[in-house]
Parts: sequence; C-alpha cells; structure tokens
Amino acid sequence: MRKDFLLEILVQELPYKFIPSAILQLKSSFEKLFKENALNYGDIKVYATPRRLAVIVENLADKQQDIEKEAKGPILSVAKNDDGTYSPAAVGFAKKNNVDVSMLYEKDNYIWAKIEIKGKTAQEILKENIENLILKMQGSHFMRWADNTEKFSRPIENVVAILGNEIVELNILDKKSTNKTQGHRYSKNRYLNIDEPKNYLEILKTGNVIANQDERKEVIVNLAQKCAQENNLEINFENVEDLLEEITFITEWPVPVLCEFDEKYLQIPSIVTTTVMTQHQRYFPLWNKNGKLSNKFITMANYVGNDFSNIKAGNQRVITARLEDGAFFYNEDTKTKLIDKLDNLKGMTFQKGLGTLFDKTQRMVNLTQFICDKLAVEDTENILRCALLSKCDLSSKLVFEFTELQGFIGENYAMFDKENETVSKGICEHYFPLGANGELPSEIAGQIVSIADKVDTICALFISTQKDKKKKRPTGSNDPLGARRAAIGILRTIIEKNLNLDLESVIKHSLDLLSKEFNIELEETILDELKEFFLQRLLFMYEKDFQIQVINSISEFNPLKDLTGFIEKAKILTKYQTNSDFELIKENATRVKRILKNNSFDNISSDLFVLDEEKALYEAIKNHNANTNNLDLYIQSLKSLISPIVQFFDKVLVMDKDEKIKNNRLALLSKLNEKFSVVCDFEKL
Repeated sequence: MRKDFLLEILVQELPYKFIPSAILQLKSSFEKLFKENALNYGDIKVYATPRRLAVIVENLADKQQDIEKEAKGPILSVAKNDDGTYSPAAVGFAKKNNVDVSMLYEKDNYIWAKIEIKGKTAQEILKENIENLILKMQGSHFMRWADNTEKFSRPIENVVAILGNEIVELNILDKKSTNKTQGHRYSKNRYLNIDEPKNYLEILKTGNVIANQDERKEVIVNLAQKCAQENNLEINFENVEDLLEEITFITEWPVPVLCEFDEKYLQIPSIVTTTVMTQHQRYFPLWNKNGKLSNKFITMANYVGNDFSNIKAGNQRVITARLEDGAFFYNEDTKTKLIDKLDNLKGMTFQKGLGTLFDKTQRMVNLTQFICDKLAVEDTENILRCALLSKCDLSSKLVFEFTELQGFIGENYAMFDKENETVSKGICEHYFPLGANGELPSEIAGQIVSIADKVDTICALFISTQKDKKKKRPTGSNDPLGARRAAIGILRTIIEKNLNLDLESVIKHSLDLLSKEFNIELEETILDELKEFFLQRLLFMYEKDFQIQVINSISEFNPLKDLTGFIEKAKILTKYQTNSDFELIKENATRVKRILKNNSFDNISSDLFVLDEEKALYEAIKNHNANTNNLDLYIQSLKSLISPIVQFFDKVLVMDKDEKIKNNRLALLSKLNEKFSVVCDFEKL
C-alpha cells in the first residue's frame, strides 16, 4: 500500500538567496534517504516560500521489503563436535542470528543460516531520519536559536508531518510535528488543518499562500503584465530575471501595486533609474510604447487586503529620495566633461604598488595601439580615444554611489559630451563580458579596449606577486580582481569575434610596459606561468566540447598565438576521432614517433635504399604536397601515405645492422613525422 507524505517546516522569514539552495538540498536528501533504505516512491516535490519549506513525496511505499539472506558461520571443523552435534560456536552463531539450531545447514565446508530481515515501515524510517536530515542543511549565516545547540537559517515555528492522514511524530528543534499549519500573516483564514498531503497546496491557498514557487512566479508575471497593460505601459522580464526570482522568494501572496515618481527624474540616465528600481528597491520598471522609461513602476507586495495607500506612499517616498540623490550627482558630474575627469584618476589607486588608475589608463592606451597595429585596424583614433576615456567615469559622483554602473555612466557622459558613437559605446562595452557567459563587446573598439584592460589587470596581478612574495597568484580559491573571469573574457572575445590576434605578443608587451614603468626585472618563468594560466582557462571553457586528449595533442602549437586556429583544429580533430582511416594514421604516426624517440635525422639518400618498400614510401612522401592551411583536406590527403607506410613496416627493419642504412631509414621516418606533426602530436591523442 502506498501513501503520500508531507513535511512542512514553518520558519521566520528566510533569506531569499538561501531558498533555491534549500530546495535542491531537500530534494537530494530525500532521494538519498529513500535510496539507502530501499523505500520506493513515485515523485518528490519541494515547495518553498519565505516562511516555509515543504516536501511532498508521492506514492511512498508503506514499508521496506522483507529480505532473506544467507549468513555464513564457522567452519565445520569448529562448528561440529566429534559426535556430529553442534559445538558451542555453532550454537552461539544461531543465537546471534536469532534462528533455531535445527535451521542451520552445511555448505562449502561451513555452517550457514537463512536469516529473514523484516523491512521497516515508512513511519519508522521517517521518524529516525528526518530531524537529522533537516539539521544537516547548509547555508550562510546559520545560527543557534533560543537554547538549541544545532544551527539553522531561521527559528523554526511549526512542523507538519503526515503520512496519508496519519501524523508522523517528529521533534525538530523542540517543535513537535502536527497536522496544523499557518497561512499568511494577514489572512482571515490564518490557522489551517492539513487532512492529506495531496490537498496541501489548495488548503494553503485558502490561507492566502501560494506554496508552489513556479506557480507563484507565473502569478507575479501575469499580474504585473496585466497591471502594465491596464495603464497602456509595457514590462520587460528578460532583463530582470534575478529580480523576478527574488520577488518569487520574498512573497507568499504577491499583489502588484502601481506607484509613480515625479517626471523630472526622467532626465537622469535611465540606467540609473532602472538600477535604483531593480537592484536597490525590487521594483519592476515600466516602459512607454515608444520604448522610453515611464515614471510609473510596480512593486509586488506580500499582502492580503484592499488598502494599498500606505504601501504606495512608502515606496514612492523611498524612490524619490534615491532619485533625488541620483539627480544631484548627475547634475554635478555633467558640469565638467568626461575628459576633464581623467586627472582625477591620479588620486585613485589601481593596485597597491602598481600605481594609479591614471597609470593603468596610459598603459591601456599603449596596449590598445599595439593591438590595433597587430589587427591592422583603420579607425585607430576613435579606439584610442575610447581607451583614454574608459576609466574616467570611475571618478564621477554617480559611479561612486552606484558602482555597478561603471561603463554605463561613462557611455552616457560621453554621449552628453558629443563624443563619437564608437567611443561612447566602447567605453561601456570594454567591461564586457560582465560574467563568464555574459554578452561580449559588439564593436571593435570595445573588443580591443576590453582585451587591453583585462590583459593589463592580469599581468599586473602576476607582477604584484613577484613584488610581494606574501601574495598568491590567481587560483581557484584566490582570485583577486576576477583574473580568471577576465581571462575567459579575453579568450571568448578573440575566439567568438574571430580576431586574428597573437595574444602571447600582447601579454609580452603588457609585461614589458609594467616592468619598465615600475622598474621591475621580471622573473624568467612569469611568461610561461601566464601562458599556462590562460591555457587552463581555455581547457575549462571547452572541457565539454573537446576531449582533454585532443587539447593536449595540439597544445604544443601554442594556442595563444592563434586562438581561432587552435579551436578550429580541435573541432576538426574531434570530427575525425571515429574515422577508421584516421585511426590508421594515428596508429602509424604514434609508431613512427616512438621509434624516433624525439630525435630527428636528416639527409635521406636514395642510394642507400635496399628494399622497394623504402623507395615507395620515399616517393609517396615526396609526392605529398598538400596545403597545410586547410587541416581538413590535409588530414584526408594523409590517406595516400597509409598503404606505403603499412608495407614499409611489414617488410623493412628500421634498426639495420648497417649504421648508414639505419640512419637513412630513420631520416625517412623523420620526414614522415614532419607530415604527421602538422596535424597534432598523435602520441598524446
């Protein structure tokens, strides 16, 4: 017989960032519990609000299956007396396993017993494990509450645990389980009885709680869209996904409240206003049909009732204060041009011991020129202007107040100053990507200045560890200034924007600039360490696309010199991995390299050929003139060498007793190895 099980932990308001993790932890823990106890079930569903964590297990088996197993006892010589009766050892074995001595039997020269293990009931398993399961949950800022020694995210107020329609007796942090719970704090129907788990969600709705987070999110979206449409406005959820999740987890009964602010604040850059609304105040911005920001916005109240006047007034008062600050900073900043803020960077430290942001900007300009030359870019003037202005907004009052708007404010101020559009957009985009998988700079100015900025930062970090031995170079756990993310941004920009850029030369130039500026003699290993750092990021980026053997087999080609070519080569090799002809090429290429043992032999003499198979292979190698610029066609062309290679190894003993003949044959294989080496190091593939 199967029944549904419900567990609800009612708590004081949980931190919203903990809730998604709690959902995953609960689902994983219950799955593990039932697997370890061989208890069958249909499905596990986890629901969460700011005040409750609930688990519903559908079709849970009422008990474990009974198990019959064989238990091995003592060897016969010990288990039996000389007269054939069972010895005390055998009697003790029977007693230990709770079977009668008459049930013992002999097998393989030992005494055995069949033991029947009665399965535990679901009630027993749940009682024994759930308290420990809940208290094993992990999260930041867990604390002890009241007199309890165990830690939890917030104080527990109530526990519901029912299997079918029976209460499962639990005691979690001194709260005994019942079948009673509470609805929304402001609900008229606050105190609720849960008769069966399958009715849990609907019963909670009568108490103004939407426990299903997916349903709650859908309700928020629908209500907000309806509110916007009723006011001839639009709402865009694509840019506020994090906000939508946060509001989902801070409300139990979401209700939209339309608010507004004075239209005079629309003169502030819209990015400032929307940042205040979405990141500081948890509001949904609304837009006019023409795409311009409206002075109206929606706040989602966790509220039961009809009077929203206090909610509306409070939120309008708060946003007005924030926007008033923004307007003041904006007006102060725009009294001077963006370029006039450049000198202010001289008083802002980039990194201890490595100068100011003004110094960094000058290096970025130099690096930008270097990259432009490498890429043969025509519009150098605007790109250099972009690099020069790229950090100026960091000294503005608005960015000081809203640090997350660096770049965005720079773009706006550049446009205000009538700077070229390429310059303005590049100032914003040079910070891209903002995350490992974020949007890349769309235009060449932002791409080049982004690479220059990030390369300078990473090289400066490595040099700073040389100056200060107490500092550690970037690793998985130690990553100051986001060096790993910056490296991935550089690699993605070069590869995905198809820039024919020698990254190693850019790194060398950056190191040279830093060492001269700060009069540092670089360690011999620093360039190799930087190359390895970037290579490890590259491996991380493509670990799901390419086998590690593929990457390793072409890593000696120095991927940083031609990243796009490197990735293209990896794609082609991956394509050929299951090709039978390619397997033959790989097999013989590996054999050749092992014979040569990384040695190289020159001067092939046709006069020293003894066998026709030597001559045939020599002719095949001479006639193989495939274009190495097209790796795909080149690999296909190697098929012509397979037959003469196979015949050569069948008939020819390379290590001939005659030293001249042996060296001549090794020289022939060296020439062949050169052909294979164009593709990869087959020995690592």
